[in-house]
Amino acid sequence: MSARNSQQNKAAAREKLRIEREKQAKKDKARRQVFVAGGIVAVLALAAGVGYLVVKGSEPGHWEKAADATLVKPKNTEGADGLTVVIGKPEAKKTLEIYEDSRCPACAAFEQSSGEQVKKDVDAGKYKLRYFGATFIDNASKGEGSKNALSALGAALNVSPQAFLDYKAALYSKDLHPDESVDSFAKDDYLIKVADTVPALKGNAEFKKAVEDGTYDRWAMDMSKAFNKSGVTGTPTLKMDGKKIDTPATPEAFTAAIDKALAG
Repeated sequence: MSARNSQQNKAAAREKLRIEREKQAKKDKARRQVFVAGGIVAVLALAAGVGYLVVKGSEPGHWEKAADATLVKPKNTEGADGLTVVIGKPEAKKTLEIYEDSRCPACAAFEQSSGEQVKKDVDAGKYKLRYFGATFIDNASKGEGSKNALSALGAALNVSPQAFLDYKAALYSKDLHPDESVDSFAKDDYLIKVADTVPALKGNAEFKKAVEDGTYDRWAMDMSKAFNKSGVTGTPTLKMDGKKIDTPATPEAFTAAIDKALAG
């Protein structure tokens, strides 16, 4: 092979290599552009997602909205705000105040022990019963069951005082009251299931609709605020005309404590 041909071949090879390098450079540039564009889209999508979560996170939740909703007072309540819940014969001179949280296990124990005696005493005119509903366990154990059950109690009270007492007893019953850490009362269908054990509420379309629609959610929130302002720090708490009574462990001890309070 002549020196001239050898030089031409080398020049051709170099030119071919240059062309290949230019093609590869163009491909690499296009690939980088696609990658950068994809990264920008991903960043924008992530930013949009974070922005959406921030907006959603800053929006008030259901119960925060309920606190500002129009107040619907249950029937059989007193006062401009409907927060005075007094059950019993008008001629009864004394009033037993009871402070309870629907998720409270100690309240369930008290109701299972002495709840029936309370109803008998109220029916006999021994004293009237005034109810204060609390929702602090929702904050302590997380959840919505205390608020939701209190709203459902408002729906029961709207039916009748007896339906209210029977429903309260059913919520605290041994078979239906959940563990404090289990937020069963947050579910409307569970509250309705409990209501089906109460004759006045079983199949009651108005009660069911009120629970599902949250008709008394605002009332429940207002009741909870009233409890928080009462100075009571635990449940169950019993007072006779404002004077605290130690919560008894048995029906007999309860009767003895009540008789002492009535005589005092």
